[in-house]
Amino acid sequence: MTPRIAVIAGDGIGPEVVGQALLVLDELRRGGVDVDVWELPLGADLYLKSGTTFPLELRDEVRRTCAAVLLGAVGDPRVPSGEHAHDILLGMRTSWDLYANVRPVRALHDRLVPLKGKARGDVDLVIYRENTEGQYVGAGREHGRGTAAEIAMSREVHTRRGVERLLRAAFDFAHQQNQPLVMTDKSNAIPAQGIWRRVLQELRADYPSVPVEALYVDALAARLIEQPERHRVIAANNLFGDILADQCAALAGGLGLAPSANLHPAVPGHIGLFEPVHGSAPDLAGRDVANPLGAIRSLGLLVEHLGHAAEAQRIERAAEEVLARKECTRDVGGSLGTIAAGRAFREVLRAL
Repeated sequence: MTPRIAVIAGDGIGPEVVGQALLVLDELRRGGVDVDVWELPLGADLYLKSGTTFPLELRDEVRRTCAAVLLGAVGDPRVPSGEHAHDILLGMRTSWDLYANVRPVRALHDRLVPLKGKARGDVDLVIYRENTEGQYVGAGREHGRGTAAEIAMSREVHTRRGVERLLRAAFDFAHQQNQPLVMTDKSNAIPAQGIWRRVLQELRADYPSVPVEALYVDALAARLIEQPERHRVIAANNLFGDILADQCAALAGGLGLAPSANLHPAVPGHIGLFEPVHGSAPDLAGRDVANPLGAIRSLGLLVEHLGHAAEAQRIERAAEEVLARKECTRDVGGSLGTIAAGRAFREVLRAL
């Protein structure tokens, strides 16, 4: 049966970059990638018109009938509460239990690496970020907002189930790639995070061939600047994974290039959510300046999820080539707009 993917272009620059990714998908479909596309008009415009965020029955239908979702971005200043963005993005992550946010970070050209003496091969890693727990569970409370006695409290939640399954996914990947694994936390200052070290130690026996290191997050952040080549697979809690992934994206050329996948690795064939990580950037919307490569590379992760590894590799090679030719947007050294950069990418892709 032909797999179906849902597409949510979303807000800001989302429709522009997703539009270019879908044109790339059209190229792949002409080449034999069998997939149906279902575009959903979810986002701030729909919310402001009808109050619709992501109806539960529609979300359930996507879960039942789709193999993956391609998301552009959500977030719009016209919705300061962010209600629609919360329901769309976090609704999929939590209701579908997409517990692993996987962020490949690979520099595609030497000029994009801002570190002195480092080249593209020195920045090539994958971050496994826990995606459903930690500091982002929204637990806490406030007292006396706006007063001199204001107190704001936030709680983080780490369960053995949540920590173990994320670490196991990272261990599995490190084993498959024959690479070392580093787990990062801040348990010396936040005792609750000690669960990460305990579970890591327990799992080591199941993966005797994987070199393992545990580093406090501040030490790892510094080492990634000094010696990024030392790390190839990183496992982190929700907050630290979020921060480190953006830091590493800057080492590889910026957020405009960065793809991501939200997965449930323990169950083969489970629906996945794929998105560029640059956000909706409403100040750039409609100006034909957004970099489409983050969305296109996220599409590459999606088609790999569907079993088309060779096509995913073609997308990566085409991204390398357009950057080498500087047929890309200004943020990565080119002079093209979004539409022209997408066109240049497709021309290179066809030649591969």
